[in-house]
Amino acid sequence: MFQFLFKYPSPVFTKGRFALLSAWPAWLLPVFILISVGGLALLIRWRLRHSEAKVHGGRAGAIWGMQSTLVALLLLLLWQPAMIVGELSSRQNIIAVVVDGSRSMGIADGDGKTREDAAIAALDNGVLAGLKNRFQTRIYRLGGGLTQVGAPNEIAPVDAATHIGQGLEQLAQETRDLPVGAILLLSDGSQNSAGIGSSGIGSDALQALRERHLPVHTIGFGKPEHEHDVEIEDVSVAASAVVNAKISTAVTLMQHGYAGRQATLTVRDGDKTLAQRQITLTTDGQLQTEPLFFPAGSAGAKSLAFAVEPLPGEESITNNVMTRPIVVGNAKRRILYIEGEPRWEYKFIRRAEEDDPTVQIVSMLRTSENKIYRQGISDPAELAGGFPVRAEDLFSYSGIIIGSVAADYFTPLQQELLREYVDRRGGGLLFLGGSSSLSDGGWRASSLSELLPTFLPSGNHNFRRNPATVELTAAGIDSPITRLLDDPEKNAERWKKLTYLADYEDPGSLKPGATELVDLHTGRRTLPLLVTQSYGSGRTAILATGGTWRWQMSEALGDPSHDLFWQQLLRWLVAESPGPVAASIPSRLLMDEGSVQLIAQVRDRTFQPAADAHVTAHIVGPGGVDALVELTPSQTTPGQYQTEWTAEKPGTYLAEVAAESASSQQQELGRDVVTFQRENGVAENFHTEQNRAFLEQLASQTGGRYWKPSELKNLPRDISYSEAGISVRTVKELWNMPIVFLFLLGLPIAEWLLRRKWGIV
Repeated sequence: MFQFLFKYPSPVFTKGRFALLSAWPAWLLPVFILISVGGLALLIRWRLRHSEAKVHGGRAGAIWGMQSTLVALLLLLLWQPAMIVGELSSRQNIIAVVVDGSRSMGIADGDGKTREDAAIAALDNGVLAGLKNRFQTRIYRLGGGLTQVGAPNEIAPVDAATHIGQGLEQLAQETRDLPVGAILLLSDGSQNSAGIGSSGIGSDALQALRERHLPVHTIGFGKPEHEHDVEIEDVSVAASAVVNAKISTAVTLMQHGYAGRQATLTVRDGDKTLAQRQITLTTDGQLQTEPLFFPAGSAGAKSLAFAVEPLPGEESITNNVMTRPIVVGNAKRRILYIEGEPRWEYKFIRRAEEDDPTVQIVSMLRTSENKIYRQGISDPAELAGGFPVRAEDLFSYSGIIIGSVAADYFTPLQQELLREYVDRRGGGLLFLGGSSSLSDGGWRASSLSELLPTFLPSGNHNFRRNPATVELTAAGIDSPITRLLDDPEKNAERWKKLTYLADYEDPGSLKPGATELVDLHTGRRTLPLLVTQSYGSGRTAILATGGTWRWQMSEALGDPSHDLFWQQLLRWLVAESPGPVAASIPSRLLMDEGSVQLIAQVRDRTFQPAADAHVTAHIVGPGGVDALVELTPSQTTPGQYQTEWTAEKPGTYLAEVAAESASSQQQELGRDVVTFQRENGVAENFHTEQNRAFLEQLASQTGGRYWKPSELKNLPRDISYSEAGISVRTVKELWNMPIVFLFLLGLPIAEWLLRRKWGIV
């Protein structure tokens, strides 16, 4: 219908340039139109004034509008309008037909025919013959790479990866000396390429296509969404953990056709199930995130599999599982605990720590004004002079606990070291309630008040020796710190039944960004008990009591609540405290891509960037892979070292990064371990529905068009409108379009009919 009315196909108007062929100046046209429509307005107004018929303004405006449109159209035709469009020369250009040969094209979408069969059928049912009548054609198979084939039937959906961007860039480079007029891509749009840009393909590929003005016409295959499917979208889990710690994970998934149904979410280490819970699936097509807690287990590099157990009738179950590598370490983290007075809390915290092989408490207990009792020290000189006054001494600890100690116990230098400890070193700092802590210890007026996650109340009588009960907040129910039982509901109920506390302190109101995990009920008021926040590179927390020891003394014999809570709180305190060498990898899971970037942030004993370090990485992997690579300093970030390395084989890799000081007789600064995993073919299991948005965007940004398989009748004709290859600019005159004659005839008739209806003929 479009071509019947406008004489030419739509690409003439979307790709062409409008022009006026008349020798008369173009600027005269709008001038004449304005003069004409203005004169018509005056004429119609004069006639209405001298006419006996009563015509209101709306009707007069309609008549003026139709007459003005007719006059403007006639004037436009006098200037000879036309479209100038680039058109490929017949038989002199090549059309590159690219067929996706990845495994996702082997999916049958309900009619028993695979996407690959549908793509080949589309070519054989007239598209390829129509192209050959006008152009030369070359057929390519696209998967992990691009390969030219002789005929469509030589293509099979077997490739484990889809690299559309790299394939199109390769095609543009290999045919740079050939007159390629357009690219025809038949695909479901599923891809797993690295470096995807805003157009859906890499910026290099997009630039290569634009430089040659190569339009990419896309034909989409596959259903836009599955009718019955559950798919894991992402798993968020820390890169490392300590032995036997509770790991908190967020599993994001989406489902179609199972809203309201129950499903089983599991995490496994090999054949061992670490955790399992029932979840309720939400609305179709919406992302939902489910928490999952499980023990880290023994030390070592692990590949954890997160899965939703298959449901009856699922169209695909390969997208129900996603793996994540993680390193479980057994190195002890040392925590400095300074307590201002002998009390039961001190004793029971140390007792809880004794059963944790990953944490060691080094304590300073003030037994009198000028006497300190030390425990857990590594040598007699440690803390002999009291609280550290040098950064290298304080920064050697992964966490700090400050009990019932007044702020003025610390000198201004020590207070600044505490701030730097959290902000720059990235350590964890925990404040406990007590008669000389928080606002009662003068911390509100100290320079370290900004470290606290709450705004402390005024006054110095906020510590109470009264009973109070505890209850988890919504954030506390999902926190690994307060996870006494794995079931969230049972865990919340367990906290409500804990023995009451015999003392507490008002910590004030929460600061923006702070998280309240536990509430305290005093009978008349509800106060925060456990509050955490991030500060700088580290984290701080307040536990506004000195009486959690009652959870050990007053609960049933053998009840683990007190010890488990403190072990989890101490692990949280030190879990993210980096060492002098902190290694990282932007992506720990390599989907069909072997290239990995190793990054190490190296700092000296005062945690200042080490610019003169010698940094190496020892990498071991599957099949006996054993490599030693050197990291080079970053040109932009002081203390950062990096390197690129390629994991050739699929499997799990472990990289130990070590740094030595080049200026201090090869003194070792530190070590860190990271793990990553390469998986081949797994990416094709996810997002197997047609990615129409990507195909439309690719076509739009390269000057092509997205086609449905049912719309291919005119493709061989429309694809010829391109400025790539060998093309000529053709002039398409517009004066004789049928739509023009319909307007020239229809406007006077419509005006006459309206005049007759209104009685002003």
